Amino acid sequence: MVSGANQAHTGNPTSGEYAPMNRKFPLTAWKRVFFILFVLPIFFVYACMEKNPSEKTTVRFLTWKPNQPEVWEEIYHIFEKEYPNISLLRETGPQSSTAFHNLLTQKLKNKSQDVDVFFMDVVWPPEFASAGWAEALDGYFPEEDRQKFLKAPILANTYGGHIWGIPLFIDSGVLFYRKDLLNRYGFNPPERWEHLVDQAERIMSEESDRGFALTGYSGQFKQYEGLVCNMMEFILSHGGHIIDPGTGNAALDRAPAVDAVTFVRDNVIGRVGNRGMLTYQESESLDVFTQGRAVFHRNWPYAWQICNDPSRSTITGKVGIAKLPHFKGGESHSTLGGWQLGISAYSKDKEAAWQFVKFLTSSRIQKLLAVKSGKAPTRKALYADPEIIEKNPHFDSLKEVFLTAYPRPRSPLYPSISNVLQRYFSSALSSYDSPVQQEASEATKQIDHFIALTK
Repeated sequence: MVSGANQAHTGNPTSGEYAPMNRKFPLTAWKRVFFILFVLPIFFVYACMEKNPSEKTTVRFLTWKPNQPEVWEEIYHIFEKEYPNISLLRETGPQSSTAFHNLLTQKLKNKSQDVDVFFMDVVWPPEFASAGWAEALDGYFPEEDRQKFLKAPILANTYGGHIWGIPLFIDSGVLFYRKDLLNRYGFNPPERWEHLVDQAERIMSEESDRGFALTGYSGQFKQYEGLVCNMMEFILSHGGHIIDPGTGNAALDRAPAVDAVTFVRDNVIGRVGNRGMLTYQESESLDVFTQGRAVFHRNWPYAWQICNDPSRSTITGKVGIAKLPHFKGGESHSTLGGWQLGISAYSKDKEAAWQFVKFLTSSRIQKLLAVKSGKAPTRKALYADPEIIEKNPHFDSLKEVFLTAYPRPRSPLYPSISNVLQRYFSSALSSYDSPVQQEASEATKQIDHFIALTK
């Protein structure tokens, strides 16, 4: 009887009966209590934090100083309105592509977390890809989407079998001219550089007699990346090359390239253009033209809108646009320019960064940039848009220029190559009696050294 009574009070812990107060609480029950009281609340807190729709993600955008800031402010306003959960933090770098490159690469070298999205010049993708700074965008930007863009900028953003940037707008060097002045003296837009010099001299002389002091030509000849673009156009149009496409070696020391540089020194800088051009970037050279003080002007297509804006130009309605000239026996060539958007490999939120890149490179924003800023689109379909062509009639006639623009050397060491080119061109142009052949030979050796490092 005693033993039976003991069994009745003890019970079976697996049968749902409770043990008396003087017995231990079962382990499995303690686990349930611990899970309910401590684990579940923590789980729900983290779940709510991750799924909170009101929480903002910050995208940090490194951009340059734009020529038309009001247009970009409009674009940012649209994005912030349509993507309320993404906070856009902008940092504005220098306008010069060389100075902007120095700022951006310094941040990326340090794996900085304050850059998610950045602008890239058209020659930077190989460098950024090789250094591991840019995120490969293949998963975001499949081949079927790339087909909607112009071929040249897509190729420029492709390196090592991957794509590293999305082209926002394309640039090609073009010639702006005072059509009222050419008409006055019976000239057509010059097809050859020699003719440009002759026309400029005649107009300068005649206008001087009428009391108007003019310069014949305004371009970008400061020691920076724009100098490389300008000089490459002269060299190519004389049948020369910076890098021989057949051998892959530098060709600056060959006669066509040397003669082209000598022509610029003797006839452009020292004859129809003032020596102040040796300090001009895009904005300074454009100011001279829009103030009515130059006959011819080399720039990118965006300058068309500024030239015809009465609030910024004194020559509205008096400007023509044409292909750049060439030398006798040569062909016209324009340097491929333009800007792309890349995503930092060190970004904490690449998905939000992609949403911003996708927005900026959309048809809608590219159209806005074309209509209000004169930026040539990278999406093929936009060249058939009536509103874009109405605002930029030259897009229709210069479409072939955009399609055939010549790229600068594609190399992960391009910044080093560009540095050599900038120093060579600046030195050759700034002295009346510079030994061009000797300096070209030295620059060729230095560039061949960098080329050898990548073979």
